[in-house]
Amino acid sequence: MRGRTQELHVAAERSGVVAALFRGQVSRSGYALYLRNLLPAYQAMEQALQQFGNHTEFEELAQPSIYRAAAIVSDLEALSGSDWTTSVPLLTSGQRYAARVEWAGTGALLIAHCYTRYLGDLNGGQLLRQHLVRRFGANFQALAFSRFPEIPDLTVFGAAYRQSLNRAGSRLSDVEGVIAEAVVAFDLNIAVSLEVDAFLRRSPA
Repeated sequence: MRGRTQELHVAAERSGVVAALFRGQVSRSGYALYLRNLLPAYQAMEQALQQFGNHTEFEELAQPSIYRAAAIVSDLEALSGSDWTTSVPLLTSGQRYAARVEWAGTGALLIAHCYTRYLGDLNGGQLLRQHLVRRFGANFQALAFSRFPEIPDLTVFGAAYRQSLNRAGSRLSDVEGVIAEAVVAFDLNIAVSLEVDAFLRRSPA
């Protein structure tokens, strides 16, 4: 999956609201909008992992210490208050991403979405936190998404999780299908980033 998605990974970092975030050009409400549109995909993924976590394909991937949905909700409350579900819009790309994860979550294709989001979160969480603190200051409270308090060593855990993904993939009869789904997952992430950025440009916050 890494080889087939490397160019998309670079594109994801260089496009849309993600690129703007790394340049320090995103407002608090803009960051909230981005998180709001990632949240449903995480909720769908984590619900599927909880439901099928005892299946062979997912038993090593269903690790609550890396789940991000609750952390995102915490950040949204810090950024936008308790009414974030109505004040921060869910865009078409966010809905489409979640629907795809929900569809993939009924089978082994879920592995591709775990790869795309969780490895990225583990590898990029510290960098994201640095950018947020640089942009909003040391007292910025909405950092839960980038923190993994139950994981003492992110590098060690990330390497182990990558091996878990490899083992899950080695058990499959259709590895190519999972690789193709990882490409879809990156495309959906990029679509969210681009639509959030376009929304903010139309309605700067």
